[in-house]
Amino acid sequence: MTGRGACETTEARDVSARTALLLINKKSRQGGSELGPVLDLLRDGGIELVEPSIDDRQALTNAVVEHQGSVDLVIVGGGDGTLNTVADALVESRLPLGILPLGTANDLARTLELPADLAAAAQVIIEGHIRQIDLGCINGKHFFNVASMGLSIQVAREMSGETKRRWGVLGYPLALWRAARKRRSFRAHIRCDQERRRLHSIQIWIGNGRHFGGGMTVATTAQIDDGKLDLVSLAPRGFWQLILTSPSLLWGHHHDERVRHWRGTEIEIRTHRPMPVNTDGEVTTQTPAYVRIVPKAISVYVP
Repeated sequence: MTGRGACETTEARDVSARTALLLINKKSRQGGSELGPVLDLLRDGGIELVEPSIDDRQALTNAVVEHQGSVDLVIVGGGDGTLNTVADALVESRLPLGILPLGTANDLARTLELPADLAAAAQVIIEGHIRQIDLGCINGKHFFNVASMGLSIQVAREMSGETKRRWGVLGYPLALWRAARKRRSFRAHIRCDQERRRLHSIQIWIGNGRHFGGGMTVATTAQIDDGKLDLVSLAPRGFWQLILTSPSLLWGHHHDERVRHWRGTEIEIRTHRPMPVNTDGEVTTQTPAYVRIVPKAISVYVP
């Protein structure tokens, strides 16, 4: 199975130096913000910043690989997609991660209870409290929040750059409404640990973190350091039924009989035809999908 051995657990590195690789995605929703005062705050807090030129997302990964032996932490300014881009490199580097939430949804920041205010987020990095968190790994690709297929793929397509810039997180309900009109159901064969199921679905989520999609909750039990993945499947339904189900999906209360929920450490999903899979807002792989939890994969600065 692709990716079965590609994702390995790492341990946090105990460091006292304060040299940080700073990676800013200027194409993220707030990436064009004036960050001078925030960067000055980091420097005043004793953190020397290494600021490579970043032209595209691949350059983000390359920068981590290039500088991993000369810095003591990585600070990423961007959204969930930016963090997803560097996830594999962060695992390989064993460097702790600081986050400046500059994206649209900022679901990882929400899960970690990081402040939305950039100065306050910088202060979290300065204070240096570290938490080890899990990552999911699907077909060899690490992810922070969620891997999903079905309706969410169309939502991602509807969330154009212009929609993100204009509406921010409020664009997600609009994108969901547009996507629901084009919804397509599919059949899937699922193995969650030793349990096997066949089901008919319009949407499957596999959550590592607690939040996704601009603040929706994978499940009330989901935590980013619990050593478990949460699989949620939504059965086909009419548009208005979907709307009525939205509050339970928002808060992660899966009491509706058409919403199925399992927890496990290894999940396998097969579909009749290959289906695209979205991880942290970006299409990165397809079915068949082998997903596993990677406990305590990286260290992150948190309040």
